[in-house]
Amino acid sequence: MQGTMGKQAVEWLAAAATDPRSCKRQWDQGADAVLLEAGRLWDVLSVPEQLGLSALAHLRRARRRASGPVLVNCGARRVGFFLRPDPAGEWIGPGVRHVGRGSWVAVPPPHRCAGWRLEWLLPPDGTGALYDPGVMELALREADGACAALARVSRS
Repeated sequence: MQGTMGKQAVEWLAAAATDPRSCKRQWDQGADAVLLEAGRLWDVLSVPEQLGLSALAHLRRARRRASGPVLVNCGARRVGFFLRPDPAGEWIGPGVRHVGRGSWVAVPPPHRCAGWRLEWLLPPDGTGALYDPGVMELALREADGACAALARVSRS
C-alpha cells in the first residue's frame, strides 16, 4: 500500500503521460514501465553508469538540498537524472544524451521494488523537485574528473 507521498509521486509522474489515468492503470496492473513524454514537465539527462553514480555521489557529498529523481537502466548501464526542462540546453560529452521535447522515456512506477531492468536510485517524491541543469553540469564535470582519474589509476 502506498502512503500519501507515494500517491503524490504517482500523480506527479503520471501527469507527464498523454493519458494519466491509463498510465496509473498500467502501473496498477503491474506494468514494468510506461512511456512518458519528456520536455513538458521534465527532461532526462542520461549518462554512462560510472559517470552517473559518481555525479550522484558528488551531489550527495555537496549536500545539495534540491534533488530530483534518478533512474538507472541496469541493462544499458545508464543513469538518468530528471532535470527542469531546458529546451535551449545542449549537453555534449561521451555517452551523454539529453532527452527533451519530442522524446519518450520508459518510466517504472515510483514505488517499484529493486530487481528490475529499470530501477529508481532516487524515486520522485511527488513535490516536483528536479535537478537544476547548472548544478548537474558542475556535478558531472567533477565526476568526469574523478572517473578519468580512476581510469588512469586502474591502467597503471
